Amino acid sequence: MLTVAAIGVVFGDIGTSPLYTMRLAFSDTYGISASQNNVLGILSLIFWGLLLIVTLKYVFFILSANNRGEGGMMALLALVLRATRPGSKKQWLLMVLGLFGAALFYGDGIITPAISVLSAVEGLKVAAPTLEQFVIPVTLVVVVGLFVIQQKGTASVGALFGPITVLWFGVLGGLGLFNLLENPLVLQAINPIYAIDFFINNKLIAFLALGAVILAITGTEGIYTDMGHFGTRPIRIAWSCWVLPALLLNYFGQGSLILGNPASISHPFYSMVPNWALYPVIILATLATVIASQAVISGTYSMTRQAIQLGYCPRLNIHHTSESEIGQVYIPWINWALLLGVIALIIGFGSSDNLANAYGIAITGMMTIDTILVFFVVTTLWKWPNWLALPLFGCFLIADLALFSANTIKLVFGGWFPIVIALFVFTCFATWRRGRTILDRRLAPNAINLTSFLDSILKHPPIRVPGTAVFLTSSSDGVPHALLHNLNHNKVLHENVILLTVKTADIPHIAKNDCLHVENLRSGFHRVSILYGFKDTPNIPSDLSLGKEMDLPVDPMKTSYFLSRQTLVPKFGDGMPLWREQLFTVMSRNSGSATAFFQIPANRVIELGTRIEF
Repeated sequence: MLTVAAIGVVFGDIGTSPLYTMRLAFSDTYGISASQNNVLGILSLIFWGLLLIVTLKYVFFILSANNRGEGGMMALLALVLRATRPGSKKQWLLMVLGLFGAALFYGDGIITPAISVLSAVEGLKVAAPTLEQFVIPVTLVVVVGLFVIQQKGTASVGALFGPITVLWFGVLGGLGLFNLLENPLVLQAINPIYAIDFFINNKLIAFLALGAVILAITGTEGIYTDMGHFGTRPIRIAWSCWVLPALLLNYFGQGSLILGNPASISHPFYSMVPNWALYPVIILATLATVIASQAVISGTYSMTRQAIQLGYCPRLNIHHTSESEIGQVYIPWINWALLLGVIALIIGFGSSDNLANAYGIAITGMMTIDTILVFFVVTTLWKWPNWLALPLFGCFLIADLALFSANTIKLVFGGWFPIVIALFVFTCFATWRRGRTILDRRLAPNAINLTSFLDSILKHPPIRVPGTAVFLTSSSDGVPHALLHNLNHNKVLHENVILLTVKTADIPHIAKNDCLHVENLRSGFHRVSILYGFKDTPNIPSDLSLGKEMDLPVDPMKTSYFLSRQTLVPKFGDGMPLWREQLFTVMSRNSGSATAFFQIPANRVIELGTRIEF
């Protein structure tokens, strides 16, 4: 069952690539004729790309570089930061690379739904040319519907994802085999000499055509990102036994069709389909592209939640829609931002051919960054010798850079779009992280030492009122500002005071019996810390209740939570440039409620404000 589910979630993106890859490789963009040598050359590049990059590099190697079973750029970044010396220049450079790689994922999250759904609906033009005018409207309806249902949760729909995608790959393989039998000559493309001859004969054009070949291996980052839901074994079984054979059969079948009927190059995928099955295949292809899009959308939710937990993103409202892996969370702000981007792309580019010009930059960028970061993991944490790691990762890096370089020509034709998105997201990530560091530094000089404060409480005891007060603080040594404000204005303290610090570890999950640490101080004070993994869902009331066995006085009906709300005023100084301070201020003002994020009952919360110039 895990293998079937993995086919639906992990391989949805790469499973829609046959809709457009071969067509774009022989499009007017590259000017490559559909001669026998060229067809065999493109097929050879696709074959070896799927084998070496997807199979060897990702499915059987990079999946092993996981963070306690979790993958993806943020999980890898946490692993790399653990493997390098804190504060070192190397750590800073690798952190920048990892953040930019994560930011590129958002660009891919906008492009994938647009090009996938549009390429599927374009089958209407093949079925009936008079329907061409309906392609864009139908695509927009499908895409809007996909994003609207996100708030309902995808648990019930997710149960169908695996079987539908299994059927889709079966259709891919069946269509490919049927057409392959017409001209088995194309199987010669397994010989890499045809890829080499393709480069020799076409030179620069062949190099640029790698920008189309990369479309056959899109979705590789999704293989790594979604591994935590299924584990490595089901993913490897699914790829080796079903997905890879189906993809290869379909690509070779398209090649066979093109050699037998060069006119089919206008849309080789739908030209493979018998007339009687055309509309059912269009419907199935649309469902497959919706599933592929859903996997990427869910991936952006997961990436955002990890970024929040690791301190690179402000709190956003996160809705937990179900217990199933594919629909765990829904983040409204991310959902509607993605939808606007997808609509803009569909209307602005108008066809999957044009959208392909924007596709590839983000993917090859992430692949290159993955290679660099994993190299530091294997040499630092796994203790691989350089003589072994350098040749292997050198080959990976050469292939990644070749694909990335071939896609740079797309920058002027639309490839700038994912780069702009990535730069914006990266700037937000870096600004938030830097801003929080500066803010903590600004608050530190005004903090009162906890020991001195407790001494003063003994000497000059204030009025104590019944109940427990929980004060959230980022420092376990200082007195929270909210506590000082409460004491200054209300002149009272609760009988029991909990100074709570919430921390996030660089591992995905922390066991419940290990997450809570309690230190009972004097005068009714308790110092408590809760440790979460970067994929855990914080729930402070629930986790504090675990402290009853440690004599922590927590009664839900007698406990109040005090939060400090900071009003930030940007100014010229030694922190960040003014525009970044203003950006940080905007992000802070629009961040989600700590009450909702930590699942604290709203009727038990008291917020006290502080004005800070930074």
